[in-house]
Amino acid sequence: MTEPATVAIDGNFDRATTRGLGATLRGRLQFWVSVVLLGCLAIIAVIPGPLSGLFGQSDPRSCDLSASNKPPGPGHPFGTDVQGCDVMANVLFGTRTSLFIGLTTTAICLIVAVVLGALAGYRGGWVDSLIARGADVVLGFPFLLGAIIVLNTAPDRTPLLLSAVLAFFSWPTFARLIRSSVKEVREREFVQAAHALGFSPMRVVLTHVLPNSLAPTLAIAATMVGGVIGAEATLTFLGVGLVPPSISWGVQLSTAQSYFQLAPHTVLFPSIFLTVTVISLIMLGDALRDALDPRGRS
Repeated sequence: MTEPATVAIDGNFDRATTRGLGATLRGRLQFWVSVVLLGCLAIIAVIPGPLSGLFGQSDPRSCDLSASNKPPGPGHPFGTDVQGCDVMANVLFGTRTSLFIGLTTTAICLIVAVVLGALAGYRGGWVDSLIARGADVVLGFPFLLGAIIVLNTAPDRTPLLLSAVLAFFSWPTFARLIRSSVKEVREREFVQAAHALGFSPMRVVLTHVLPNSLAPTLAIAATMVGGVIGAEATLTFLGVGLVPPSISWGVQLSTAQSYFQLAPHTVLFPSIFLTVTVISLIMLGDALRDALDPRGRS
């Protein structure tokens, strides 16, 4: 009879917190602007071909050298690049690749960080020290320099490989945050009550500790997606990221950099999409951070 009551109390606490968070977010214009923009980008990523076909060329690899670097006009709303390929089609198809890299990198980071951070925070002792020293070793490498070194040795730089490399150098930040949250939550009354009821450590962690420890990572995760997209574009621009025939905003900017004065539209439109995406994710992260702050819900 005691266990259901304890679980219900904890569940009511979680639902009340969720309702308060949802009400706070719904009242923020910043949240809705970011959601609308990211929703549009998600639609573009899912169906880039039909959308680009409505205004011009639906195939980003269908090129006409005789139309090289044409400015925006009928049939090519964003103009063409140096190879005569439709810039709009490449920008829309690049949305899928860039979002894939951002979301995949963040997902890998979260999985690794949740496992290691929860283990370090809950067990403590030598386990905590070992994981902390491993995180320190990874953090000892400059992010861009480490990624450049690893990617330069890769024979085939695919979006998945790029995501894995970026995640490898990014997980310690998440792990440290989750570790701190877990160490705080494990001392709360409802966790101690779960132990007193004889729940297994795995059950306590999965049903009580982690659900109450992950909230602070939401804001950082949203912001990180934007940071990863920017990092991919930077690495590709430097020549160590994706390469054609891969399609991404970074590939477009890298290819167009030599023709900026001759054909500025080849740089302008990928830059606009990249900037809007990163700013939208930062806005979403800021809205989540403010909503998760008790002072922001007052």
